[in-house]
Amino acid sequence: MAPVMVSFNADPGETQRKELTIRNHGSEAQIFNLNLSDYIIDEEGTKKSVAAGSTERSLADWLTVNPAFVELNPNESATADLILTVPRTGFKPRWGMISVEVAKEQLASDADKDLSTGVVIVPQIVVLVKQSPPSNRNFNGKVSGLREVESKNQEFRSFEAILENTGDNILDAKAFLALADMKTAEETAYKPTRVTIYPGQKRRVVLVLPKNPPPGNYALAFLMDYGENKPVEGAQIMLEIQ
Repeated sequence: MAPVMVSFNADPGETQRKELTIRNHGSEAQIFNLNLSDYIIDEEGTKKSVAAGSTERSLADWLTVNPAFVELNPNESATADLILTVPRTGFKPRWGMISVEVAKEQLASDADKDLSTGVVIVPQIVVLVKQSPPSNRNFNGKVSGLREVESKNQEFRSFEAILENTGDNILDAKAFLALADMKTAEETAYKPTRVTIYPGQKRRVVLVLPKNPPPGNYALAFLMDYGENKPVEGAQIMLEIQ
């Protein structure tokens, strides 16, 4: 599959088209079904598929997948059109997922006595789709609840914070730790982690100091940079290392 993330940026009243490429890497002909659904996200960022049209931010009424299934011989590829039509009132971002599934025919001789002849659907891969209109500039977020947490599998110290999207657009943010030595004023910013936060969502994110600093008193900041000419958001705690 290519790509596995499809991003639209259509303004209200516009139509956009993207292509999805499906290739059969198997040794026999396969039928691939392309099914659109919604998804919800928990605080750890885990996505759960739910029925198309069941959420407020569903793409079900805006997105058309054509064709909805393709039949491919081994090493053969095909493209499916993703056509997004945004109504004139569509100022809010929306999202969904396309499950690309292999449909395997089940013969009567192979079927369990409790199953009838037909098609068995086997999930294979998920393509995330999101729509964010450029005219919507409501980007806002905040960081709270910073605390140190135990991590049995980490050699170094771990810190948790809640990243919240308080605006009305999808935040593609970078979260990172910064450590300032209170004696020397020397500050070190560590490698960021990319985090996607949807409108109204809170994400619980844990970051790890990549090394143990020398003994001393420090100010530790958990920072979130989501661009859009906005200031970096953050929370800070004092840290004593003995």
